[in-house]
Amino acid sequence: MKKEDCFYVGTVVGKYSFKGEVLVKTDSDNPEDYTELESIFVELPTGLVPFFIRKCQLHKSSLLRINFDEINSEQEADSILKKNLYLPLDLLPPLEGNKFYYHEVIGFSLTENGTPIGVITQVIEQGLQALFEIEDSKEQLHLVPIHDDFILKVDRKNKNITVQLPEGLLDL
Repeated sequence: MKKEDCFYVGTVVGKYSFKGEVLVKTDSDNPEDYTELESIFVELPTGLVPFFIRKCQLHKSSLLRINFDEINSEQEADSILKKNLYLPLDLLPPLEGNKFYYHEVIGFSLTENGTPIGVITQVIEQGLQALFEIEDSKEQLHLVPIHDDFILKVDRKNKNITVQLPEGLLDL
């Protein structure tokens, strides 16, 4: 499995028991969505490796406590500490309306008042505010904050996002 075909689930942040259970901090508002998984990919130096889950449950409402088939001791659990966990993209639930996954809108057009602004080339998630990187018809790059107040419509069929931006934002 290639990393680009997957989405980030979380990171192994600690050990829970001498039997090899680990604690995972998820990148989700609903970590309980992951308690029924049968397997997950662990990012090791060799690439993404599938690990099978014996038991998974919520721990203190924000973490997952996972017992992997392959990990049966504290020493074995040490080998996956601070490792990132991934799942295939096809396991993401589809979003509707104006909600979207960042990876899904790469290549979408951005328009305002029926006028094309450009094409989304990437999403930048550094800092406090996620940004669309837009390339216009003159091959100039613009950064547009991803904010619910700016997004009027997400049209998946036509691969277009309609926005209403503050005056002068594109001139920055």
